[in-house]
Amino acid sequence: MALLINDDCTACDACVEECPNEAITAGNPIYVIDPGKCSECVGAFDEPQCKLVCPADCIKDHPDYRESQDELQAKYDSLH
Repeated sequence: MALLINDDCTACDACVEECPNEAITAGNPIYVIDPGKCSECVGAFDEPQCKLVCPADCIKDHPDYRESQDELQAKYDSLH
């Protein structure tokens, strides 16, 4: 499943560089994760890197995008 940044985001910028798929961009006023690009780091890392570096703990599972490990891997492969 894709991830979602909630309203607790402080726009600190920590997550942007960590995303191997460049799925995180600046929104107004908080950052946004493109669900079409988010593979939860499957294919690149063992766990979502954005969640590891987020000081506000504001990155959660996106309720509208439920994907299997295989689907996340296919998404990562198609982006790289």
